[in-house]
This record gives sequence, structure tokens and C-alpha cells, in this order.
Amino acid sequence: MRKKWKWFLLLLLIVLLAGAGYYGYSLYNFANNISNKSEQNSYFSKEQQQENLPPIWEKKDRVNILLLGGDARVSTIKERPRSDTMILLSVDPVTKKASMMSILRDLYVKIPGKGQNRINAALAFGGPNLAMRTVSEALDIPVQYYVYTDFKGFIALVDSIGGVTIDVEKNMKYTDSADKHLFDINLKKGVQQMDGKTALQYVRFRHDAEHNIGRSERQRKFISAVAQKMQSTSSILKMPTILNNIEPFIETNLKVSDLTKLAGLAFEVNTKEMSSVQLPPMHLYNDRMIEGMAVVTTDKKKLQQYVQGIFNGTISPDGKPVNK
Repeated sequence: MRKKWKWFLLLLLIVLLAGAGYYGYSLYNFANNISNKSEQNSYFSKEQQQENLPPIWEKKDRVNILLLGGDARVSTIKERPRSDTMILLSVDPVTKKASMMSILRDLYVKIPGKGQNRINAALAFGGPNLAMRTVSEALDIPVQYYVYTDFKGFIALVDSIGGVTIDVEKNMKYTDSADKHLFDINLKKGVQQMDGKTALQYVRFRHDAEHNIGRSERQRKFISAVAQKMQSTSSILKMPTILNNIEPFIETNLKVSDLTKLAGLAFEVNTKEMSSVQLPPMHLYNDRMIEGMAVVTTDKKKLQQYVQGIFNGTISPDGKPVNK
């Protein structure tokens, strides 16, 4: 089994930055470092970073941020990782409402300039900008920003905030000798306090009947738990340390001005009321084999209508109209 890293991140980053208002210098230093990361320290080439440039966020319109979790094994060499996790975080600056959408990695879409393929291949083909463009065209929405991380960033964040309490819904066990059992999974059902490595097991597990669908639900559940932990007084007090610990593991096209603006917006968002869905939802989900690949297909137009309905609050996660 290849090491697949199930990430998240910008919701965590945005909530984290909201608390950093008390630590202006730490916030500025953190934002400046991640927005000016050199090509030498990046997974992605300069050419990849300059192609398929995203639209500019005008600060008054809805902002959409693509959270990318890569499957690269080593963080010091240039690889072209596929995105094992794609989560779209969308925030309306007027209503102050947020939505979190897990995009299944096997969703079969058109990748601009590359033809039809699984959506997780876009990152490997053309870096984060192509991944953003692919999601944008699939969902018919602008995607302005991306945040990329790997398993080290995930572990660093969870450990920096003192762990997270999660109610594990079932026993989870999986072993793999290919990685010398370094990433084996062995969790018991029930409420437990998780450190970074234990949390990694929880968000990686997919070896049951629910497969990637269950995993995407767990990822969103975990992000919500971390977001609420980040809003606690203890996490705010530790903000400079948290920022320093996760900075080496993040790549993004967010500039300092964008980060500070989003940090202010995040402070006003009620994360407990954030909608959390899977794309495509089950009523638009189809398993297929295409050219030897196991993929997920959907009705593109209906998927786009579903996304707009979630944004507007007119459609429930199961696709039914919401009576207001």
C-alpha cells in the first residue's frame, strides 16, 4: 500500500490565523515565509506555478480555497505527487457562512489540456494551479487559492495544539509490511485523545465497506474538531509556536495581504454551523470502470447545481430542497 496522506488544511490554517491577531509579528513572519517559499523547497516547478493562474479574489465575493494533501513520500526531493485528498473550503464574506466539500479522488473529470482522468491526477500533471482549474471547471465556480501539505504538516499541527478528542466510530486495523509497518493502523472504537500520529491513522483508514466515502467523512469530522480546538484560549496563547511548527510543511499561493484578510474573515465564521458534504453526493454517485480504471462518474450539470444549492442553503446534503 502506498503512503496516502489524507489532508485537509486551510480550514485549520484560517482558524489558526484568526487567533494570531494577538501576535501580529508571528502572523506576518509566518505569512511571509509560506508565500515566498523558494522553488528549491517546493514540490512544484516554476513553470507549473506560473501556468493556469487562478482568478483574483475581490474580497467581496465568495472565496474558494482548495486544500490539497499529496502522496509524496519524501519532502526534500522534487516529485509530482497526486492529490490523495482534495477539500474545497468556501466562505461567503457577506453572510459569514462556510462550506467544506470533500472531492472524491477517483472522480472522473476533464483535466484541461490532459483529457479525461481521475481528478487527483491534475496535481501531478500540472501542479496546484491545474488542480484548481480542474476543480473550477468541474464545479463551475472560481477557485482562487490552494494550500498544499503532507503528513508531516498534519502531525505537526495536531501535536502543536495538544491533540484532539475524537469519538472513533469503529475498530480500525490495517497492516502493511511495504512501509516496514511504520504506518500501520490500529484504533479501537470509542472516545479518545489523539496525538498527531494517532490522528494520522484515523484520517488514513479506508479498508472497510465504506472505502473512500467513509474516509472523506472522517476527514471532515476531524477538521471540524481541530477548528473548534483552534478557537480555544489555550490554542490562541500558543499561536506563535503553532505557526512556527507548521510553516515548513505548507505551500500556498496566498500572499500576506490575502492571509491577513482571510484571518479576519475566519474570526467571524461560526465553524459549528459550517456545512460539510461529499462531492459527488451519493444520489449523484456512480462506480464505473473506464479504460481499466475504477472511477466515480456523475452528472456534471446536476453536480454544479448541487454545489450552488449548498452555497445558497436551498439544498440539503442529501440533495433534497430546503424549505425556508
